[in-house]
Amino acid sequence: MPLQIINSFATWILKKRIHQMELFLKYPHEVQEELLFNLIKASENTQLGKKYDFSSMKSYTTFSERIPVSSYEDLEPLIELTRKGEQNVFWHSNIKWFAKSSGTTNAKSKFIPVSSEALENCHYKASKDLLCLYLNNNEESQMFTGKSLRLGGSKQLYEDNNTFFGDLSAILIDNMPIWAEFSSTPSSKISLMGDWETKLPAIVNETINENVTSLAGVPSWMLVLLQKALETTGKSNLLELWPNAEVYFHGGVNFDPYREQYKKLFPKDSFKYYEIYNASEGFFAIQDQNDSNELLLMLDYGIFYEFISMDTFGTLNQRVIRLNQVELNKNYALVITTNSGLWRYLIGDTIRFTSLSPYRIKVTGRTKHHINVFGEELMVENTDAAIAKTCALFDCEIVDYTVAPVFMSETQKGSHEWIIEFKNPPEDVEKFSMILDENIQSLNSDYEAKRYNNMTLNPLVLNVARKNLFYDWLKQNDKLGGQHKIPRLSNDRNYLESLLNL
Repeated sequence: MPLQIINSFATWILKKRIHQMELFLKYPHEVQEELLFNLIKASENTQLGKKYDFSSMKSYTTFSERIPVSSYEDLEPLIELTRKGEQNVFWHSNIKWFAKSSGTTNAKSKFIPVSSEALENCHYKASKDLLCLYLNNNEESQMFTGKSLRLGGSKQLYEDNNTFFGDLSAILIDNMPIWAEFSSTPSSKISLMGDWETKLPAIVNETINENVTSLAGVPSWMLVLLQKALETTGKSNLLELWPNAEVYFHGGVNFDPYREQYKKLFPKDSFKYYEIYNASEGFFAIQDQNDSNELLLMLDYGIFYEFISMDTFGTLNQRVIRLNQVELNKNYALVITTNSGLWRYLIGDTIRFTSLSPYRIKVTGRTKHHINVFGEELMVENTDAAIAKTCALFDCEIVDYTVAPVFMSETQKGSHEWIIEFKNPPEDVEKFSMILDENIQSLNSDYEAKRYNNMTLNPLVLNVARKNLFYDWLKQNDKLGGQHKIPRLSNDRNYLESLLNL
């Protein structure tokens, strides 16, 4: 079958989903309510369902009163039971896959359950919806005349009880349908290689001769791969290598600090960037408009959403609210109940709503990855935007960064200390530091107030990292490739000190 016919047929099939999306766009609260009670009904005979008497739950109020908001540590004993072979613990169908993630909250590995329902009705459904929304907005797309370059993680086998664990991306690759394998590059064999430094050249060697029309992966690691492809081929940009490339689907970290570097790699005004918001725990939101930084919250993936305002998060006044109670431009901690049996799970991400009709969001950071030592409430969203703005002004590019507080003492005021690894540094680092500080103030009024006349906070302290510092830190901590990333903000100095001492 000619590629053009395949492209037209795939486009027609995917765009049929648009009509199904209209249901949750028009009736968001009703869709979420029905979804919640379907989850409760399905799990009423599980150990957890019997403990909380799911069978008698007839209202959201009862649900919220009986089931506490939980962290991974709260759920870990139940997850470990399932990993050891016991089923029907917190979800009614057998769970054989676990997405292994150290996350960025602590060094200990998490094993997030991934049910067959979540694979099919959340992760794979979202992948198709992503393509559907993109194609609906770009009628002339020729994406299916070539292949998608995917950058995922590695897989290991948990051998004792016939359960498996690995990066979420590896689980998805291992279970993907045959048609998806044909339309993707590199092959599953190479995609699932465990050693990043062996895997990187293998991916390059397999993909440089393909007709790549789209790309998908975490921006920081995809950048390493793409620069390796240029180095290997001697091309000046990636359109010389893949002239039909038209879109990059990205997620995992804020894209703003990397945007200008990608524009140089794909120097074409019509090249598109589409953002997604997914995690081991589920797929949550998709960019549904061209040239937008807002993500449509997907309400029919088997995930019920609740929210905690960051104004009260972790305090005695903490209150969990539903979708119909959220407000625009407030930071919320995300609480999810999923079709993998995570009940009122505090995922650790923070989001804010940019639109209430339909519900669109931006990811602003992590509940544990912000800085609020001095009442400044600094979020990753603020620092990412400030560094992108400053780099544009100084015509420089970064590899990565991290920030920590300098605590007050008898002899000094507090401040924020940065480590930035530049791809190409600014000529005047001192001036860069000053403008960066000013840009943060312009984006965060709390930080600006604490910086006023240096009353509480002194100007930020900037350390320019040596080449490959962050790469070496990730390697030392067995976090190369895939979904791993440097924690960008922290309320303590542990990450920063370990980098300074490397």
